[in-house]
Amino acid sequence: MTRVMLRAGELSADEVLAQVRHPGAGGIALFLGTVRDNNDGRAVRLLEYEAYREMAVTEMERIVGEIEAAIPGVRCAVAHRTGALQVGEVAVICAAAAPHRQEAFAACRRLIDEVKARVPIWKREHGADGPSWVGWEDARCTDDHTHGPHDHQHPPSVTEKR
Repeated sequence: MTRVMLRAGELSADEVLAQVRHPGAGGIALFLGTVRDNNDGRAVRLLEYEAYREMAVTEMERIVGEIEAAIPGVRCAVAHRTGALQVGEVAVICAAAAPHRQEAFAACRRLIDEVKARVPIWKREHGADGPSWVGWEDARCTDDHTHGPHDHQHPPSVTEKR
C-alpha cells in the first residue's frame, strides 16, 4: 500500500498504520470513519461513494504533503473507499505519526478535515425515502420557484432554508 489509497475493497487499519510508523514517532493517531445508520434525523441503510479517481488521489497526495511540510516529524496516510458500503463498514482511515501525541492528533484531524473539504469524493445515502446525494443542491432550483414546478425532491438542507 502507498500512503494514499482509493479503492473499492475493504480497508485495513493495520495497512494504514504500517505506512506511518517510524522510529521517531512517539505518538500515532488513527481515525476511522464508518457508515452510521442515520443522518440529519433520517435512517440510512447504505452509502455509496463515487470519486473522480485521478483528481482524488492527486489531491490526497497534496494534502498529505502539506501536512507533513507544516508539522516537523509527521508522517501521514489516508485510505478511502468507493462503492456501496453497509452500516458499520469503514469508509475512510486517516493516520498520523509524530514525535509527540499533540502533533499526531493535530495532523490526523487536519488530514480528515482537508480530505472531506477538498477531495472529489461524493456520497449518496440510501434510506426509507430512497437515495439522495449528500450536500448536493440542484443549481437549477431557486428558493422562489420562479422556474416552474420541480420533478425532483430536495435534500433536507435545501427545504429547511424555505
